[in-house]
Amino acid sequence: MTTAVSVQGLTVTYDDFKALDAVGVDVAAGESFGLVGESGSGKSTLLRAVAGLAPVTEGTIRVENRQLQGARRDKAFYRSVQMVFQDPYGSLHPRQTVDRQLLEPLAIHGVGDGERRILKALDEVGLGSGFRFRYPHQLSGGQRQRIAIARALILEPSILLLDEPTSALDASVQAEVLNLLEQVRRDRKLTFIMVSHDLGVVTHMCDRLAVMRGGRVVERLSSADLVAGRIGEDYTRNLMVASKGFRRG
Repeated sequence: MTTAVSVQGLTVTYDDFKALDAVGVDVAAGESFGLVGESGSGKSTLLRAVAGLAPVTEGTIRVENRQLQGARRDKAFYRSVQMVFQDPYGSLHPRQTVDRQLLEPLAIHGVGDGERRILKALDEVGLGSGFRFRYPHQLSGGQRQRIAIARALILEPSILLLDEPTSALDASVQAEVLNLLEQVRRDRKLTFIMVSHDLGVVTHMCDRLAVMRGGRVVERLSSADLVAGRIGEDYTRNLMVASKGFRRG
């Protein structure tokens, strides 16, 4: 089994606060891996550290057998790893058309064939070419998040980092976007690392998960174990109870 992302002994410190404390996780290629925990547990910080958006104090991050140094990420990294953020309202430029926002990563990476890629990306996220010249304020929240996903896919990455990608959306739209992500992962054989506070979402989307608390991983288990109640930590049980909409079975 090939490892897509390996994090070992990862520590992230802001001033005197340890946001991550010697965290280790391994994610297999093609796997969907969940990070769960209460607010402030460190799950989003871990995702951001992999993306180069959080300062690493100690430890190593390896992505597809390449060790990443510090916060700098080269263009090759962003060709293979893309991130979808929580807020579809904040992640798109309000004064740029969809077309322009999809062209931008292609221009940065010197990738040609823009017309074909844009049409393919829009089609893949269930939006037609009629959306190309709209502005974000002309789109619903779900449509904006679909555009954000299309922008992440347009460089044809192998790994997607998903930071609560549906938590800002209505419940009905949330299900549509999760199903879209699942379909995309199957079609493209992608690796997902997904942060969520909602255990129902994680058990639906992910094969395995790490439970985080206070900047540490306190439990690792499969989604099947979680659903069956094969849980070792009271903290995980409490998360399960608190997670709105979580259903056993």
